[in-house]
Amino acid sequence: MTQKVAIIGAGFVGSTAAYALFIDGVAEEIALIDIHKEKAKGEALDLVHGNLFTPYTKVTYGSSYRLCKGADVIIVTAGAHQKPGQTRLDLTKLNAKILKGIIDEIKKYNKSGIILMVTNPLDVLTYLATKWSKFPKGRVFGTGTTLDTARFRHLLGDYYKINPKSVHAYILGEHGDSEFPVWSSANIAGIRLKDYSKYDKKKLDKLYDKTKNAAYEIINTKGATYYAIGLAVKDIVKSILTDQHNVYPVSSMIDNYYGVKDVCLSIPCVLGKKGIVEQIKIHLDDTEKKMLRKSAATIKKYIGQV
Repeated sequence: MTQKVAIIGAGFVGSTAAYALFIDGVAEEIALIDIHKEKAKGEALDLVHGNLFTPYTKVTYGSSYRLCKGADVIIVTAGAHQKPGQTRLDLTKLNAKILKGIIDEIKKYNKSGIILMVTNPLDVLTYLATKWSKFPKGRVFGTGTTLDTARFRHLLGDYYKINPKSVHAYILGEHGDSEFPVWSSANIAGIRLKDYSKYDKKKLDKLYDKTKNAAYEIINTKGATYYAIGLAVKDIVKSILTDQHNVYPVSSMIDNYYGVKDVCLSIPCVLGKKGIVEQIKIHLDDTEKKMLRKSAATIKKYIGQV
């Protein structure tokens, strides 16, 4: 059976995710769907002209959601993008309206795929997509704090002069301003950062602040973020299609996670071909539990406005 990925929205993030998937070759078919058919056509042509240099991937395009049919993963990137001075949550009402139409169209042609949300405000829209699609909650989730965690590990790795792949630390909660670092379990080679060399709480707190504000810095300088999130999407999709059971801090519906329920937030999850295989309940100290509840309250407030 052909492994197919449909991408809704051929803008910066959607086209970059398509490019990353195209280079990797994990999907046998990529379908680009955009309300502006010519934009989808241009991106598709630009990709297929590179087929000589990559594993062969079929690329289809159009404005019809019929292209979702048979897709194993449907990636939603369509929506208004964050502008300088805006928070992700400022986009709530507009993007919720856009999302409702998208979910209605997806359901016409695909009831068995996995919906991967990328559009902001990520946690609010993931919650709405879960409710509106009526798909099993393990088949609807968002990229969450996967990118925030990557930024965090990059900065920690730079500080400690260690490859970030060998730094084990999570950013959890909201993909936004109320996200929080899990310092209590952050470690290198099993040694907690608190017990590791060069530990300096003030310096590490500054790295977290830099992590939280990274998107704003990029948006203020180049207008949008798309390279790193495109790679994150590729990695998540690859884990699904190849049933790797890798762990990512994705945003999904949670039920009684340290008392928090009926909201989508990022927690570590095992991903496989059926979507979320398991939600991992990692240790959080009292401060981190408080921050998790703060994130939940923030997201619920905006859900209530839709």
